[in-house]
Amino acid sequence: MRGAKSAKWVAGAIVVALAATACGGNGDDEGKSKGSGPAGYVSIDVGEPQKPLIPADTNESNGSYVIQSLFTQLLDFDAKGNVVYTNAESVTTDDSKTWTVKLKKGWKFHNGEEVTSKSYIDAWNWYANIKNNQQNSFWFQDIKGYDDVHPEKGDPKAETMSGLKAVDDHTFTIELKYTMPYFNYKLGYTTWAPLPKVFYDDPKAFGQKPVGNGPYKFEKWDHKKLIQVKAWDEYQGPNKAKNKGVQFKAYTTLEAAYKDVVSGNLDMIRQVGPTDLPKYKQDLGDGAIEQPYAAIQTLTPAFYSKTFKDIDPKVLQGLSMAIDRDTITKTVLNNTRTPAQSFTPPGVKGNQNLDTDVFTYNPAKAKQLIKEGGGVPGNKFTIQYNTDGGHKEWVTAVCESIRKATGVDCAGDPKPDFATDLEARDNDQVKGMYRGGWVADYPVNANFMKELYHTTAEANNGKFSNKEIDGLMDKADKAKSLDESVKAFQEVEKKLVEHMPAIPLWYYRINGGHGKNVDNVNVDFHGDLEVWAVTTK
Repeated sequence: MRGAKSAKWVAGAIVVALAATACGGNGDDEGKSKGSGPAGYVSIDVGEPQKPLIPADTNESNGSYVIQSLFTQLLDFDAKGNVVYTNAESVTTDDSKTWTVKLKKGWKFHNGEEVTSKSYIDAWNWYANIKNNQQNSFWFQDIKGYDDVHPEKGDPKAETMSGLKAVDDHTFTIELKYTMPYFNYKLGYTTWAPLPKVFYDDPKAFGQKPVGNGPYKFEKWDHKKLIQVKAWDEYQGPNKAKNKGVQFKAYTTLEAAYKDVVSGNLDMIRQVGPTDLPKYKQDLGDGAIEQPYAAIQTLTPAFYSKTFKDIDPKVLQGLSMAIDRDTITKTVLNNTRTPAQSFTPPGVKGNQNLDTDVFTYNPAKAKQLIKEGGGVPGNKFTIQYNTDGGHKEWVTAVCESIRKATGVDCAGDPKPDFATDLEARDNDQVKGMYRGGWVADYPVNANFMKELYHTTAEANNGKFSNKEIDGLMDKADKAKSLDESVKAFQEVEKKLVEHMPAIPLWYYRINGGHGKNVDNVNVDFHGDLEVWAVTTK
């Protein structure tokens, strides 16, 4: 999320971070557009990326927005979740185990180097290699030979995965360890982007000044203030830029970003904060955006913490039933969210209403389940969240709901920004639960289970682990067809209710908008604003 995209914690996924990080100044107005950037450029509130700008080391929304502008992978998805080929001419298979990729000819990186089969194969091998410590390395675990370059312990036994083979400059094959009928959908995540030869000379330096193959070319990164990219005229993809460039501007609060949109100093805001939600449609008029997308908000226990280690799932079911989702979404969130009835959002294949009372507010049953499960240690816990994302209000409301319904004390554990929040998760420093938000990397229900709750999943920051669930997921991966795999993951989802790796809260809607200086602001499948399509007036 968007993943992130991606998964992305927000992509994208990866990880939903409704936010950004420090306000940049306007600078001199000479030679500028009506906003704060160079003439013809558009601006959007996107905060400081957590990591350097390398595709496989990015699984949060701030970095993902920039990565998407600089890199293009084999395929993407339209607003309805259908596959759209970008750098690939086709991705086909006869048996769901060996896949053949044909690339469109004539594609280049921003430095003029041709994009070839080798550009992909070398990149994927580097991403997967355990020595390179990429956050998204596990995305390549389905490929034959992954275990040789990424063993559970020790050094790699090989430098390349045996499942990747170049047929010619524009054709290569991917052999998987097993059949996986939805594998082509996974290729729509930005972590599968190719790399130019210059990357391998100095990956660290490249991450600060990347050279991609996407619709925009990197210009500058003023850390914690601004990232600027320029439209690349030679780009051949369907998402060719219709503006001259983009400024990704960082803000400390959503309220500050919103004020700049209203005043004309910022063109687009991804998410309006709770204090401005009641008035944003009136303020922005035709520029207001409200649209559902494939993302879900959860509370995720840190199962390594003193509070939730070896916790009885009944306790988590009880805490779930102590949350008055209907009231909180209607009041605190101003009807901008939809209470969750599953672990997957609408808009992905296999989404279902689990038809369980575990997601329904019931104080009496909540108390009973918590008591039956042995209670919450110390009768209190915390919810970690990032303060730059407009989360304080609803976290406070959730805690109050739980406290009133059950007597269990609950308090927010605020982190100053999204990057700090993610670092705490990555380093196993969450004291109780954390605010989990996940947007689809690809429109299949597996993405909201395999990437989050499998023992080996990199985004499994709560460290949930269950051998039965792992086995069911692995079996669902190997189904003979996409439909059978989706159905198998639906059965996995029903089992998740019994184990509660997280507490689903609500499905997302984007509630953002744009100012009067831009047109053609659309939302993609991942809930991201399509910056490439935006035009200036």
